[in-house]
Amino acid sequence: MEKENKVEFKVSGKYALFTDPLTKIGGEKCSYHIPTHEALKGVLSSVYWKPTIVWIIDKVRVMKRIRTQTRSAKPVEYSGGNSLAIYTYLADVEYQVQAHFEWNMNRKDMEKDRNENKHFFVAKRMIDKGGSRDIFLGARECQGYVEPCKFGEGKSDYDGYGELSFDLMFHGFDYPDEIGKDELHARFWRPKMVDGKIDFIRPEECSIRKTVRSMKANPPE
Repeated sequence: MEKENKVEFKVSGKYALFTDPLTKIGGEKCSYHIPTHEALKGVLSSVYWKPTIVWIIDKVRVMKRIRTQTRSAKPVEYSGGNSLAIYTYLADVEYQVQAHFEWNMNRKDMEKDRNENKHFFVAKRMIDKGGSRDIFLGARECQGYVEPCKFGEGKSDYDGYGELSFDLMFHGFDYPDEIGKDELHARFWRPKMVDGKIDFIRPEECSIRKTVRSMKANPPE
């Protein structure tokens, strides 16, 4: 499928917490400096989602200087009660995002819903409205706000900054209903930011994967 059905939007918020979900259970949490593919896919899925489509994030542009802020939290422990922890959030974030959708070929039951124009225009309308559900930037306490934009327009704090490479980082999950296997995988990559822009590799191009657990796709009848 060609990418004429791409959508572009701006998402911003007071705080963001982009982490590796495999290490998110309990204890201290520290955000990555840039958003993950999975987090942005989650934002777009809150804007508009149907089981017929799979959102692919193409690129993100970091508009504001990367800043962190620590806040104390009292997470609930498995043994009961609360513990005191320090969470390190990104503060005052703003991103431009470009993405497109593809058909979920594992959902044969949705073949009749594969109408590219319909999904494209509904998605555009939902972006104009700020989304159909609440937007979160990596965590429920990090409220996000979506509005339409033209990717590449406007000034970024990283214009002309040059190249910045990041270490191994969580990319996203491979869900059973999207890959046709009864397993949940976590995939990883090493991103590179050039003048504030990060081009995401496609999910299947991630060479590092970890099997999280067995999981059956359970599409509705």
